[in-house]
Amino acid sequence: MLMDDLTGVKDDMIALLSGHGMRSMNAYVGEDVPTVVFEEDDADGWKVFIEHAEASGAAFVTISEVILEPEDVATLIGQVRDGDFPDHDAAALDEAQDLLQHTGKVGYLQLGFAHQGVMFLYETATEWYDHFQELMETVSDMSGLILDEGENDRDE
Repeated sequence: MLMDDLTGVKDDMIALLSGHGMRSMNAYVGEDVPTVVFEEDDADGWKVFIEHAEASGAAFVTISEVILEPEDVATLIGQVRDGDFPDHDAAALDEAQDLLQHTGKVGYLQLGFAHQGVMFLYETATEWYDHFQELMETVSDMSGLILDEGENDRDE
């Protein structure tokens, strides 16, 4: 079952944590911290993750969400429009505009708990959020290429 909005999942996570006598703390664990990412293909893998957190003696679990804001999509659309993208910019623009239907929805969740100096993480995302991230990376990469080419022209 593909989820379009992870708000209900987040609510269920908080309820399960509470049921296990654990607390949640709004916090995002970045890449600069030693981490182990929990890999579970099951959509309810987060429940197993919470059981692992409890078994480790964790008193709390960090939780972070990303809500797609209209400004995020507007920025992406603007970058696609402003970029000098060959041939595929119309498709990228359509894809970016399609993301407007997902504004206000939770597209990404991260749970985490610390154990013996390492953060253990569980991450999940909707399909549209993954696509949003891919488009943002593509726009960034294309902008970098265009900028780099321009810099090379000046050096010659």
